[in-house]
Amino acid sequence: MNKPHKRFIYLHCMRIITRTVFILSMVSLLADIASEMLYPVIPVYLKEIGFSVLAIGILEGVVNFTAGISKGYFGKLSDERGVRLPFVKLGYLLSALSKPLIAVFNHTIWIFFVRSVDRLGKGVRTAARDALLSQEATPATKARVFGFHRSMDTVGAAIGPIIALVFLFFYPGQYKTLFLIAFIPGILSILLIFLLKEKKQPVSSLQKGNFFSFFSYWKIASPGFRKVVPGLLLFALFNSSDVFLLLITKETVGEQTITILGATFNADTITIGAYIFYNLIYAAASYPMGILADRLGFRNIIVFGFLLFAIVYGSFAFHPSVPVIFLLFSLYGLYAAATEGVIKAWITNLSHQQNTATAIGFYTSGESICTLFASIIAGAIWTNAGSAGTFIVTSIIAIIVSIYFLLKIKDKQM
Repeated sequence: MNKPHKRFIYLHCMRIITRTVFILSMVSLLADIASEMLYPVIPVYLKEIGFSVLAIGILEGVVNFTAGISKGYFGKLSDERGVRLPFVKLGYLLSALSKPLIAVFNHTIWIFFVRSVDRLGKGVRTAARDALLSQEATPATKARVFGFHRSMDTVGAAIGPIIALVFLFFYPGQYKTLFLIAFIPGILSILLIFLLKEKKQPVSSLQKGNFFSFFSYWKIASPGFRKVVPGLLLFALFNSSDVFLLLITKETVGEQTITILGATFNADTITIGAYIFYNLIYAAASYPMGILADRLGFRNIIVFGFLLFAIVYGSFAFHPSVPVIFLLFSLYGLYAAATEGVIKAWITNLSHQQNTATAIGFYTSGESICTLFASIIAGAIWTNAGSAGTFIVTSIIAIIVSIYFLLKIKDKQM
């Protein structure tokens, strides 16, 4: 490739990835290092202090519900006030403060409280941050912008478990110390936000209301929004927390160990290693998937992702070998890259400019309500019918949703 062509590609990318997009992506990277240091460890820690699989399912469902239902409220509030950064700052601050708090007590109520504060932080910041990202893009570059953000976010999600893996390799079982270490990147992420300046925003066209007034957005939503969101919510209703993937991985590995370069890895380290591998694939594929979505249509890439999801969940039901587990986590990374950022891009393209954060909040709140039930359902099925039943049902639903999108949504980007 000649130098002029390389320079053209570089300048083209710079026009798409603005300073604001880059800083927000770095903020997410650091925040995810903090969160993902703990994410693969939390289910193991919870089981160690007495939580059952069903209790873990209820916990994850409730805290994600807390985050999700608040996304709608704070998204609408951001649109009403015409500001984004105060919500972004407060949200990341709450999440950062929650990290060391989980190490203070191991009582059930305290764990619920701390995890809820962490997820509430996500609820406060998400819609406002995504509206900022949307404002930095055009309809034709949305998937690339959100794909880049997801890529950087997921780099952090890969670095976090690597830190956890190395720490636990040298200090097995020292979970509480790890919770304290996670506070450092969380604080750094907040400091970066102060490099951004608030831009003037259009004020919401919706009337002020109570906590749930963001649901009134449905009345003025575009026809495309009304077609896309129900399909996405059906998928979310059976897409339980990734905690269950980590649990079935540990269950499948059991007492097996793998020796690499003289180092022996047990079920815990293999589980964390597989999760790291997933995040590496996710990070590498997010921006390319965004490029494909901008060119081939959001629907096509999302359906591709849902079908990969069905393959992964269906395969885990049969307790695959360790090498196959890593292959499935790589496919799971491709699924996430094909859906997470692309869905956000699609939603913002289908929303009204003055209500972008409200539209994102509406969808993510609905998603989290569904996720609450999804995690509880998954935990209940696992308890009564085993892990295979949980994963087979989820796989079938993903196929049904894919068929819905192929039959009911024709336009590339609506």
